[in-house]
Amino acid sequence: MNLKPAFILIFVFISCNSDSARETDSSLVAGNSIPAPVNIEYTILKQFPKDTAAFTQGMEIYKGKLYESTGDWENSSIRITNWKTGKVENKYMMGSNKIFGEGLTILNNKIYQLTWVSNIVYVYEVNNINKITKKLKWDKEGWGITNNGTDLIISDGTNNIYFVDPLNLNVRKTLKVMSHKGPIDLINELEYINGFIYANVYQQNYIVKINPENGHVVAVLILENLLQKNEFIPGRTDVLNGIAYDTASGTMLITGKRWPKIFEIKMN
Repeated sequence: MNLKPAFILIFVFISCNSDSARETDSSLVAGNSIPAPVNIEYTILKQFPKDTAAFTQGMEIYKGKLYESTGDWENSSIRITNWKTGKVENKYMMGSNKIFGEGLTILNNKIYQLTWVSNIVYVYEVNNINKITKKLKWDKEGWGITNNGTDLIISDGTNNIYFVDPLNLNVRKTLKVMSHKGPIDLINELEYINGFIYANVYQQNYIVKINPENGHVVAVLILENLLQKNEFIPGRTDVLNGIAYDTASGTMLITGKRWPKIFEIKMN
């Protein structure tokens, strides 16, 4: 997601200042019996170059290539990248002054790309990103998207995650994301990994691990200080956003909007 004031009713499970997180009012969590999330330890294995023009909204690895959706109105695109070299091998500019690209996922050889406020999901054949083959109506904002092999799983910037029929976008199930401190708003980019949903939280430097059965946050991946201060361009380098899981290596790719790098990490 993007370009929104962030009033966040969110739990504080990491050490952060009051500008980046606010603890949920105690009246919202009375009787909450959800266990506190555990911290996920990880190792940074490698760093790869990234196109700093890419306002990254969603990523997914498919057959050894990185598929990426970017936003920023006219600059919105869908692209295929060799993430090890940073080379963009194919790019289709689909944005306009009315279309803002959002998350992306691949299911049954089709690419599903969200738009932010246009209520459209674009569908492409996975072997041809240069042609939109179908437009589906989505009546909510589009933020993040992934899939579990059967359902599309979509976030809309609230604490809701929707399990959706890929043929017509009918909602099959709605999941409310909750921690031991209450609801977590601004759920953004999503990735389905080994039976759990991993989610960026907009404007936060962590990823939450969500149980898809009940919406409970079971763990958190704290990703502070990945970029050095001299790697930030004021007014351009933006927030952490972008998760892609490589099933071949069991590693995760992490990046942000207009970041100069992609980080390959291994969860311990």
